[in-house]
Amino acid sequence: MNKKTQLSVVVAVAAAFALNAEDWPQWGGNDPGRNMYSPAKGLPDRFEPGKLKSGTEEIDLATTKNVKWAVKLGSQSYGNPVVSAGKVFVGTNNEVPRDKRHVGDRSILYAFDEKTGAYLWQLVVPKLKSGKVNDWENLGLLASPLVAGNRLWIVTSRCEVLCLDTEGLANGNDGDFKEEGLYVVKDTPKDGTPADVGPKDADIVWKYDMMDELGVFPHNASNCSILMIGDILYVCTSNGQDWTHVNIPSPNSPSFIALDAKTGKLLGEDNARVGPRIFHGQWTSPSTGKVGGKDQVFFGGGDGVCYGFDAIPSKGSGAKLNPILPGTPAEADEDPETQYLKKIWWADLNPPEYKARDGKPFKYPAAEGPSEINATPVFYKDRVYIATGQDPEHGEGVGRLVCLDPSKTGDITKTGILWDYKGIKRSISTVSIDPATGLLFVADFSGFVHCLDSSNGKLQWIYDMKAHMWGSTFVADGKVYVGDEDGDFVVLAAKGGDKPQVISETNVGAPIYSTPIVANGTMYIGSQTHLFAVGSDAKPVLTDGPQGVVPVKP
Repeated sequence: MNKKTQLSVVVAVAAAFALNAEDWPQWGGNDPGRNMYSPAKGLPDRFEPGKLKSGTEEIDLATTKNVKWAVKLGSQSYGNPVVSAGKVFVGTNNEVPRDKRHVGDRSILYAFDEKTGAYLWQLVVPKLKSGKVNDWENLGLLASPLVAGNRLWIVTSRCEVLCLDTEGLANGNDGDFKEEGLYVVKDTPKDGTPADVGPKDADIVWKYDMMDELGVFPHNASNCSILMIGDILYVCTSNGQDWTHVNIPSPNSPSFIALDAKTGKLLGEDNARVGPRIFHGQWTSPSTGKVGGKDQVFFGGGDGVCYGFDAIPSKGSGAKLNPILPGTPAEADEDPETQYLKKIWWADLNPPEYKARDGKPFKYPAAEGPSEINATPVFYKDRVYIATGQDPEHGEGVGRLVCLDPSKTGDITKTGILWDYKGIKRSISTVSIDPATGLLFVADFSGFVHCLDSSNGKLQWIYDMKAHMWGSTFVADGKVYVGDEDGDFVVLAAKGGDKPQVISETNVGAPIYSTPIVANGTMYIGSQTHLFAVGSDAKPVLTDGPQGVVPVKP
């Protein structure tokens, strides 16, 4: 990496998200506490997604309302878009290839122009050769990217952390990684023969392969929306079970790591030793907040335990660690030469009645039994809010939403849970809290939106979406925005009281598995198949051709 490139990276990391406070550069926007909230005003309370042009998958903008532009994604899109420095980045699959050089089952990260929706470039990620056990077919890219300055970091479906140049290869090949042509054909019939990559392809600056470097074994998929503090990246490794749903191939591999943002060097791994206790898989994302003046990082484990880690990796003491949960095997000694993210506190979020009944343990994934944590912990006003849940393929079941005190230390299962709410079902959704009222909004997989007082957990109201929900609620401008598996997009009033108030409801024609976001006054709503840029009284952006809808010729 030359001095000019090093300087640009340092500036990017140091500036982090201060370049444009109205951008939405990561999961959680400008809030590393990951509260799904925006202070934006004047947002739309309704929109019409329009109709498809005959014989195409292109949205006829003349039939829309409050839509600036709409672009075709693949057929499965889960991760939220992010917006930074005039570009929109979003993950999907390759069901509708934009480039005939890159066809077949691939995971894709698209870069679009923020103003027009014009297609700029794409990251093409081949599927792992091991197949669905590690990388489920057609699933696409699950994670939301992290962007700071001219650098983007993403966890791929190959269980890698990639650092990309936000300009793609259009401005040259930055960094030490020069094998983009080989990367895009890895584990494909063309493996070993470099593809002819060009300005419409991603520029990989560095790559960290968590399967090769750490021995982790992702279950079906890899996912984490990366967190950054200073120049350190924090990443869930997605370590999990194998196809038997009994065996954990890599119990000693870390579940949570820290990497150098500039180089991808491993800086530390967690000392929680979650591996032997993983129920199924791990697909959560971390958050952070200052507790007692020091940065803590919050992580939901695949063992149903929420952890608070010291943000600064430090060498091990060599001492034997205490077991996290009663009855589990004693933990190994810390290696005195290894850098660890050291746990400060932990809380088991599965209460006794979710573990056994009449002395007989529930067998995971029983509907009445325990769950892991797939949602992101939210740090808000010195508290941590998190819900439990399971892989949606397991169906519905009991859940729990808790409010934790991160100023405690050690096992805070009995001392640090300030309030809990068992009225929620299994949830993979992250909470949103409106600072104007202190009201908390959260979705569960069973299809219910819950409104509670964040200070005490008192229930205000419940709204039935009548369909499963994968995404999270988003609160802004006195409104709550949420979508469901049936493709219904609902706007609710962000008010308390006994009953929810529905402002509008529309169907976008495809399931909504992601969460809406707002950047620079525009709301972005993603379905499985399309991404809409929505604004109050917005007029369609007119261009010379389709807005990134049809394949682009090489």
